[in-house]
Amino acid sequence: MSLAAVLCRLWFLTLAALVAGTGSLRASGLYTAETVTSGTAEPRRSIGFAACLRRVLVRVSGDPGLDANPLVRATDAAGLIARFSFGDRLAGIPIHDEQGSYDRPHDLTCVFDPGKVDALLERLGRKPWLARPRLAAVISVRGIKGERSMLASNSDGARADDMRASLAAAAEAIALPLVLPAMEQLSDIGLAAEGPVADDIRLGSLARSTGADLALSGALAWSDAALGWIADWRIAAEGVERRWQVRGVGFDDAFRNGVQGAAKVLSGNGQP
Repeated sequence: MSLAAVLCRLWFLTLAALVAGTGSLRASGLYTAETVTSGTAEPRRSIGFAACLRRVLVRVSGDPGLDANPLVRATDAAGLIARFSFGDRLAGIPIHDEQGSYDRPHDLTCVFDPGKVDALLERLGRKPWLARPRLAAVISVRGIKGERSMLASNSDGARADDMRASLAAAAEAIALPLVLPAMEQLSDIGLAAEGPVADDIRLGSLARSTGADLALSGALAWSDAALGWIADWRIAAEGVERRWQVRGVGFDDAFRNGVQGAAKVLSGNGQP
């Protein structure tokens, strides 16, 4: 098993640990964020605090648009932090050449005060999104040479491991519970060859077979004309269907667009 596949499986186990039986996420996970800083002193620390605050606000609210919100950018993140810690990414490696502790890379972990974050969200016209449905991602891929495949938990396409890791990272960033069906589950309802263009009954059946509540379906197709991937996404919730598209991007951005769009719809924060 490749390193990407191992990391992807570890991510799914980590997210599962955050999800309670009701689908609600534990606050300790939602209100915590990590980033990488160049050293531990100011102003590096402040930059890291601000980055972690933006990530936490997006995770807690389900609204990816808060990352660029002017009020968020102007907020003193340090005043909302309950505790933080640094971890030296080069621990055990002596300082060499001109590298000093000021630029040595560190992992910064910030745990924010839930009450203060929720108060800021209220001022932003948002609210915490704690009860989240689990999604089954049903994704077809048409590659650069026109080859067609389904992205599944056990698919073995040329970029399958990288795509699974990318999808997992996109879902982790917004704390959205997500699972990929196995090829056998796709085949059982006739989706392995057809792709995600299927009726809601079959998609609903597939979601239930994976332990999910809803299906997020997507179709990625490489386009020379668009100079990248074209991704079409669809989700149906509470009787309302939403569709959206992104064009000319790498598959990392395509998966972020799909996952963030689903989160925005399901959290009640508008259209993708």
